[in-house]
Amino acid sequence: MSLRVTAVERVTLHVPFRERSRPWNEILVAEFAVVEVVRVRTNAADLVGYGESLPHYTWARTTDETVARVVGRHPAEVMADDTLGAGLQMALYDVAGKALGVPVHALFGQPVVRRWCPLAWWSTKMPPEVLAEEAKDALAEGYLAHKLKARPWFDVHEQVAAISAVTPEHYELDLDWNGMLRTPGEAIEVLRRLDRQPRVRMYESPVLQSDVAAQRAVRARAGRPVVEHYNAALFPEWMRQDAIDGFVSCNAGVSGTIAQGLRAAAFNKDLFLQIVGPGLTTAWTLHLGAVLTHARWPAVTCLNVYADDLLTEPIEMRGGYGRLPEGPGLGVTFDEAALERWRVPDGFTPVLPRRLLSFHLGDGRVRHYAGIKQLFEECRYVGNLPVQPSGASLGVRDDDGSAAFDALYRRAQAAPVWE
Repeated sequence: MSLRVTAVERVTLHVPFRERSRPWNEILVAEFAVVEVVRVRTNAADLVGYGESLPHYTWARTTDETVARVVGRHPAEVMADDTLGAGLQMALYDVAGKALGVPVHALFGQPVVRRWCPLAWWSTKMPPEVLAEEAKDALAEGYLAHKLKARPWFDVHEQVAAISAVTPEHYELDLDWNGMLRTPGEAIEVLRRLDRQPRVRMYESPVLQSDVAAQRAVRARAGRPVVEHYNAALFPEWMRQDAIDGFVSCNAGVSGTIAQGLRAAAFNKDLFLQIVGPGLTTAWTLHLGAVLTHARWPAVTCLNVYADDLLTEPIEMRGGYGRLPEGPGLGVTFDEAALERWRVPDGFTPVLPRRLLSFHLGDGRVRHYAGIKQLFEECRYVGNLPVQPSGASLGVRDDDGSAAFDALYRRAQAAPVWE
């Protein structure tokens, strides 16, 4: 009997965040909690594949059209198609591996180079004292690398100092500005000071991604690797000018990710995988990391933000590394009971209260914003605020129903308000 896909089921879940990170995640990435689970059934009743993705974030979504393309086909005929949607592609590889009795990484066409893959803890924009508690948890759970979002509205030097106070020197930090240090002159002043901190491992996106000249200038002066998200259009210029040290590989399926890894390897550039989701996604990332020679930096899946990994047994972490699953398919078991624990209607989006953000610049000035996107745009593009002010902090105030809140929020919606 030839194996065939007979049905594809999609279930939307709202998976809770861990409580300490929840308020900070909700400021910008509340939709990370929405997970779509894809279950692929076949004409062999005991062969079922599982995948998952974040429908508000992933590079490609599973749709009725992509489902129609795979039903009636052998999983191996279609699984390499990156346009199918992240969850569906993952589920097809999972069921194909189970059918053949081999792990997913055996289907990638590349030899295994590591069976323990480095993984990083992930934190969004948070105060120093919260980051320190996160770092304690990371150490307790077997992590030795930590990616965090550096922003003007928190003092990055205070953040690094707080984490350093509770971690050993071999605990590594990836500081990600998403371009918010803007120019080489502004960036280098910040980075040269951070160079003196032993835990700082790399500088991710310190200046705008498209500014290759700025990246080259920063790389020439900074004492840590300068890292950028892979961009096919910019790749030739980056390599010609030797402007960056390595890449973040994300927003691509199997074929795209392997192609990025091979191109990086051809120029001896390291990379880390960034594929966001709970347990199935983390197992998937380990399979990819196992075959990419230059995926030597800790991968980011944000597994640590979830209160439930959606697996019956957790992925093993030890000494900063996750163990490569060796069983057939993804090599992990999806927790079917989670489908009922966290199920929500299709198309679900978290509803959050109105929220005022108050940027304390550390010098007595305070500026109010009606949401993080407004604050992000002013700091990154408008450019009339300092890139990394000393003593900066962010106040967060939810709608309390008062007339005073409503008045200030409405003013801030029109334009940021100086206090």
